[in-house]
Amino acid sequence: MGKTILFDVDGVLLSEHRYFDASALTVWELIHNENYLGLQSDRFHTDVTESEVGELRAEVFQDDEVLYLIKSKGINANWDMVYLTFSFQLIRLLSKLSETNESYVKKVLQEKTLNRETLQEIGGELYKNGIEPDYKTFVPVMKEAEAMRGELLTYLNHIAYEMTGIETMAFTRNSELWELGRETFQEWYVGEGLTEKSIGRKAYQKGKEGFVHIETPLATMEELDELFTKLKEEGYTLGIGTGRPALETVEPLERLGILSYFDRNRMATASDVLEAEHRYGDKAPLAKPNPFTYMFAWLERSSIEEALEYTFTEEEKDSVVIVGDSLADGLAAQSLGCHFVAVLTGLSGQKARHEFEQNNQHNIIDNIKDLYEAL
Repeated sequence: MGKTILFDVDGVLLSEHRYFDASALTVWELIHNENYLGLQSDRFHTDVTESEVGELRAEVFQDDEVLYLIKSKGINANWDMVYLTFSFQLIRLLSKLSETNESYVKKVLQEKTLNRETLQEIGGELYKNGIEPDYKTFVPVMKEAEAMRGELLTYLNHIAYEMTGIETMAFTRNSELWELGRETFQEWYVGEGLTEKSIGRKAYQKGKEGFVHIETPLATMEELDELFTKLKEEGYTLGIGTGRPALETVEPLERLGILSYFDRNRMATASDVLEAEHRYGDKAPLAKPNPFTYMFAWLERSSIEEALEYTFTEEEKDSVVIVGDSLADGLAAQSLGCHFVAVLTGLSGQKARHEFEQNNQHNIIDNIKDLYEAL
């Protein structure tokens, strides 16, 4: 049986910090742009400087403590991070509004669809009552949540009840609000010029340049060429299982000159996860730590149905190595029963070592360039 290595991209091959920048800008836009809630709308603009991006990310994600917490709970997809962070802020804002207009908040949470128009309407009510965002509240509340992984997204309904006293099922993975966050994130990440190619429509908010053109590899091109050449000579098939959409996976790797090392039939992305969730909504969420992404890649993208049901034999388990930077990657590997190599170039850096070891993941390397020796 052939040997296969499936690589995560962000935090392993390419720096994930631009993704987190785009996530922070997305949450910031949903709160401050008049197209959405429009709170303190004079703050919003698209021509953000590099220093402004850093300041906004520090504000929205509280010096990345929000990101550390979300990732420690097994969520690794940026779209889910955006949804979780923004939805929590929306709930907090509605809880403040319920102190003076409980009937309206009850109608929002129980009768209305949370979409662009509803957000604009809510924003108007918040403005009339002088209610403003507070990014500091996320970590103290969410760190007490017992829910993990995908359950956190529906746990938002429990938080809404705790904060407002109103029962709701408004917060789900398959919702217009989640999709709104995804599309807004894509606008920031790929930029206005590639938005239509990415999500099938022109950019709703003009003027975004995008981050996809300024990706940073986590090893030199010489080091990556040497590694992939050795692995191919050893008989490994190289594939990818990433939370990035297809566009943001293929274009940067091709531009860097390393796409050709990977078997294109063994590259699974967030685009595949979305398609699977649209076809099998009862199985959602299928983003990592759900093992679907890696299984779909290993099965050469042949069948969504098979990827949802397939179980590795003992021989197959021993032939597959997953290389990732997050707990979500490690949990997916554990679900599949295959080998896992953790790389310490993700958000948490060396601090992630303890988290991996706590989850019985002890094959840990400092950088992807060290993979050959680890294998």
